[in-house]
This record gives sequence, C-alpha cells and structure tokens, in this order.
Amino acid sequence: MFNSSEAAPANSFIYSTKFVRPGGRLKKNSQNARGSGTKSLLDSAINNEIYEELGDRWYTATDDPVALLRAEERVLTKWVAEKIAKQNSEDIRILDVGCGAGFLSNELGSHGWNVTGVDASKSSLTVARTHDGTDSVAYVLGNGYRLPYLDSSFSDVCAMDFLEHVEEPSSVIGEIARVLKPGGRFYFHTFNRNLLAYLVVIKGLEWFVPSTPRDLHVLRYFIKPSEMKAMFKDNGLSMASVRGFGPRVSHPAFWRMLWTGHVVEDFEFEFKRSMLISYAGMAIKEAASSLSTDVTAEQTRLATV
Repeated sequence: MFNSSEAAPANSFIYSTKFVRPGGRLKKNSQNARGSGTKSLLDSAINNEIYEELGDRWYTATDDPVALLRAEERVLTKWVAEKIAKQNSEDIRILDVGCGAGFLSNELGSHGWNVTGVDASKSSLTVARTHDGTDSVAYVLGNGYRLPYLDSSFSDVCAMDFLEHVEEPSSVIGEIARVLKPGGRFYFHTFNRNLLAYLVVIKGLEWFVPSTPRDLHVLRYFIKPSEMKAMFKDNGLSMASVRGFGPRVSHPAFWRMLWTGHVVEDFEFEFKRSMLISYAGMAIKEAASSLSTDVTAEQTRLATV
C-alpha cells in the first residue's frame, strides 16, 4: 500500500461512532475513536501505515480485518488462477500490484507461473517472502503510480483490495494498462461507494471486529462500477466481466464473527449478483484504439466469470 496527497471525490453525510453490541454493551475501542460527536467523511484520509505493523498477523490474526482479507483471497485467488490456466499459454507473466503479504502472489507462484509482487510496505514484503513456499515470486518495493517495468511487460496484472487505498485510481490503472501486453488481462476487486457499503465495510468492521484500526477504509476512496468502467475506457482497457462479491451470510462462521469478533478459518466469501457492497471483475487491454477481432472474441468467451 502507499500514500498520496491529493483529495478525491467524497460523499458528505456524517456519522456517529456509537453502537450497542449484542447483550446491550456499548463497545469501546480507542483505536476507532474519531473525536466526540460526528465527523465529516470529507475530512478522513486512508491509513495505509497499518500494513507496516501487521507482521505475521497477516497470516495468523483472527480478531483483525486481515482475517477477512485472507478469507476473500481464498476465493479470489482460485478465480484468478482458473482464468489464467485457461489461457493455455507458455508465456504467462503476472504482476500483483499492492500484493501485501503475498496471499495471491504466492498461490499463483505455486502453479509454476512467473509472478512478481509489488508493494510499498517493506515489512509486508518481508512476510510475503517468508510465506513463499516455492521461493519463486519476485517481491519488489514499489509504487503503483510508477511501476518499474517496461511497456507491455506482463500478460496478467492483479489488484485485489488495492484501488480503494489510493487517491488517484485512474493513474494507477493507467500504469497497469501500460505494463500489460495488448490483449492482456487485469483482475481486480474493490468496494462500491454508497451508504450500504459504508455501513457494512466501514462501520460493520469497526462494530464487530475489535482490532479494526482507524481509517482502514474511507468511503470517499470507494469506486462505483460506472466510474471503474470509465477509468478503464480512458486507459485503453475494456471491462470483460464484473459481478458482486461478499461474505456468505448463510454460513455459521458469519454469525459467529458478529457475536465473537473473530474470523475463523471456515469463514466464506462468494460471488453475488448484487454489486452494491463490493465487486470483482476482469478487464482486457485493447490491442489498438479499439478492440481487435481477437480481443473481442476473447472478451466474449471470458464474459462468464
């Protein structure tokens, strides 16, 4: 993850930080305190420094939002790996932007593919290397705004739970498009920007997961699907497929989390019809100013994510 300074569009409603948990007890968490009364969402900036402090909790914590990230990645990683495997290509080169502690990168590396993970958190990269069972993934300290690679260097680029952590996602998408080969694929997951997403992704975590740090997520950084599609178009990418993503609320682990504040290993995420809270998808880099016949055919084939 990395920080930047320019402001981005925001919603302007205000909120309260008080909530009564089951049993009638008011949850008190000094990490989540945002001052007395209410505070405008316009004032908050994303806190990306927290990733420097996680250490091996990336892989072990159950009382931290990173446990939900692990559960997400179990589903998203399988989806990405299946899509890449279907290419039947011997020239697979994958870049994982905002790779964190290597949940996705290490799994893709285990398939024998050429994988590079880029992140601005030095300590997170250290953890990622420690958990690289194949010792094959190249981990690089870098910035998503200035990827240190030549044009058309990668067949596939991933950015999972990353674009909502940057001030200028269009600039990052532009860099991703630059390093993708023509016809290359960009896989992503991020959060929608609306009141429901705010209540679930931001306030829900603060209410129910005790170690949620302040400004882990900020609503103004969330991205509407229509905005994502427009950013893709501006940067020579075409949305090939997209659908909703979220926790499996019918699973007992979801309700155990609400009661205990712990995310157990059998917590599940799934693809959904609704994109109101979050969504995942794939875009394809255009071969020229408009999609070539080959890319259009590939887009049609892959539209059933």
